[in-house]
Amino acid sequence: MRTCRHFGVSLCCEDMRRTATILLLLIISSLSFAKVEMIGAAPAESFPEAVTKILEAKGYRVALPDGTVICEVWFRSRVPAETGRNVEGANYPELSPSELVGVVRFPKQVSDFRGQPIRPGSYALRYELLPNDGNHMGVAPNRDFVLLAPADDPDPAASVSSEQLVALSEKAAGTPHPAVFSLVSPDGDTFPSIYKNDDGFYVFVVKLKTSTGDLPIGLVVKGQAQ
Repeated sequence: MRTCRHFGVSLCCEDMRRTATILLLLIISSLSFAKVEMIGAAPAESFPEAVTKILEAKGYRVALPDGTVICEVWFRSRVPAETGRNVEGANYPELSPSELVGVVRFPKQVSDFRGQPIRPGSYALRYELLPNDGNHMGVAPNRDFVLLAPADDPDPAASVSSEQLVALSEKAAGTPHPAVFSLVSPDGDTFPSIYKNDDGFYVFVVKLKTSTGDLPIGLVVKGQAQ
């Protein structure tokens, strides 16, 4: 039986190979990866019945590479949409401003796209366009966002103005600014999944079910504007 002698240690070559394999497996098992997993229905105690009954029966738990669950998301089972719209600077012109697209729960404090802290808890997600004015130029590569609104939305089908939605989002954030999360064009063709894009943002991608068909979207769950 051959032996290998290095630094005064004598080991069987086969034993060394086994040891190296075990160490490699231990290293791999200690690593965490960003991932998305399916979960059950949205908790009835967190959202009104009027909201839960229009959500999909399954949700998504989104975790970062360190294993931290950043959010749990439940999307609307059929988001109203309209094809043929041309909205300057928008990736998702099919969606109408203020439309409820789903709900989210944050187990721990997070930061929105502005970098402001968002308290743990449950919120509604409503689509909105970044105002197309000089005050917001360069804030994001496109105008699509979801704004957090209070979870106790009594009428998810209600249409609210941009000003009303901003006021609701300020209430949810507990600050003078709305709580905003950017929507970007998804990379790749794996849905659902999460990845880190070239800007360093963690993007959760999923196919949103709409009245005109599946709509791939990318939600920035971690990352903020410079």
